[in-house]
Parts: sequence; C-alpha cells; structure tokens
Amino acid sequence: MEKGYTVDPLAPEKPQSEWRDLASFLLKLAIVVFIVRSFIFSPFSIPSESMLPRLLIGDYLFITKWNYGYSKHSLPFSVPLIPGRVFEGTPERGDVVVFKAPPANNTDWIKRVIGLPGDTVQMKDGVVILNGKAIPKERIANFVLPLSPNFPAAKCGAFIDEKDPSLCSIPRYRETLPNGKTYEVLDQGPNVNDNTDVFTVPAGNVFLMGDNRDDSADSRVAHIDGGISYVPLENVQGKAVVSFWSTDGSANWFLPWTWFSAARWGRIGEGF
Repeated sequence: MEKGYTVDPLAPEKPQSEWRDLASFLLKLAIVVFIVRSFIFSPFSIPSESMLPRLLIGDYLFITKWNYGYSKHSLPFSVPLIPGRVFEGTPERGDVVVFKAPPANNTDWIKRVIGLPGDTVQMKDGVVILNGKAIPKERIANFVLPLSPNFPAAKCGAFIDEKDPSLCSIPRYRETLPNGKTYEVLDQGPNVNDNTDVFTVPAGNVFLMGDNRDDSADSRVAHIDGGISYVPLENVQGKAVVSFWSTDGSANWFLPWTWFSAARWGRIGEGF
C-alpha cells in the first residue's frame, strides 16, 4: 500500500532564490536600457574642442534616435541586428549629429551637417561655399572661455587674453545657412583647410564640419589624413537636443563638494 503525503498548510513557504530574482531584475533592466538607448534617446559626452563654441569638453548631452531612422549603428556596440537603414530620414543643414566616424566606424563623433546628398561644398579663404553661394559669415564678439583642466592653456594656444591670462579669447563668427539656421563658429586665422577643392556629396551621405573650423578633422579631410570624408547616413545615430550636465574637469571623485564647484550650471538645459 502506497504511503500518502499531505501538505501542512501552516508550513512556511520555501523562500525564492534571491540570486534568481536579482538576475531576473538585471536582465529586464538591461533590456529596457538597450531599447531606450537604441531607439529613443542616448547620452553622449564631448571629448574634444572641435565643436567650440557651442560644445565644450566636459559637456554631456542627450541625442534623440528616431530623427533619421535606424541602422546597426543605432544599437550599442553596433550590434548587426538591423540590415541597412529602416524608417530612414535625412538631416537638415545645421543639425548637430552624433555618428560613427568612418572609415573605422568604431568611435562616436559629433559634428554639424553642412552638405546634403547632391550638394557641393567648398572652402574659400575660410568661407563656406554651398552650392556655389557663400554662406554669410558675420564677425561677432570673441568667444571667451576660462582656462580649466578640461581646457588648459595648451589648447588655447596663442589666444590667451592679454588682459586676463586666465581666459582664452578666440575670434568668433556667426554663419547663416540658406534654410535660416544660424550658429557660431571659431576662426583662428589662416589654415590649411581654409581653401579646398569642390566636394560633391554622394547620394546616401552627408558633409559634416566642426564649428571650431581650424581644429576639426571633418569632411574636408580625407581618411588618409585622419578625417572622415563623406559620412554615410547609415552611420548617423541621432540628433543632439539638450545638454544635461557640464563640468570644467576640476572635480575630485573623493571630494564630493568639488562635484558642485566644477559644474558649469549655466550650460545645463541648453538646447540646439
């Protein structure tokens, strides 16, 4: 005769595995983060001075991911899950975009869109010639930036302010594109990239430039010389929309109060 087994209703339930619960939570969190970063918005930090005066080293910003469609480069680490481009769109001239820099396609860069497919772009004496017409370039007040760990005197070069050596003062101009978009650029003087051949932007590509015109390896510069040449639209990940943090680099992780003194509060919340 088989023995029967009964369950004592008063016996305590076996505790669930805490490790299993933690692993489940982390997996769900990773999936949510992957989806948000890939298809909605993603953070980006500014590593160089090529987009001065709009963007400083130590700025942190959000980019939106849906503006120009999606490709494998929309995904973290360019995971090849999306063939080609889907829901594709074309940037507008003047948009500031984050992209995978060709030819290696393994680092994220940020530049401004100047030329669209079919456009011709040329530099003459530091002036952008777009489709045969000069983009208006208006001289405005110098861009003045305090020297800091993120922007030391070596980066300022010959533009240390004569009256205050703690400041960098660089000639600044305002450009206006045919679609009415305006933005500021820096021009430090005659430079090898101030005069170029005529570039004709191929289909499916854009022509990108840094706002710090004399300190930017951009579409004016060939791959062999360390530039990006034309950038495939497939490489464009998203559009810069708002700055959410900025630091001058003087903070010490072990001194929490310096996190606040290093912050450039006035730059937080700036849009594009």
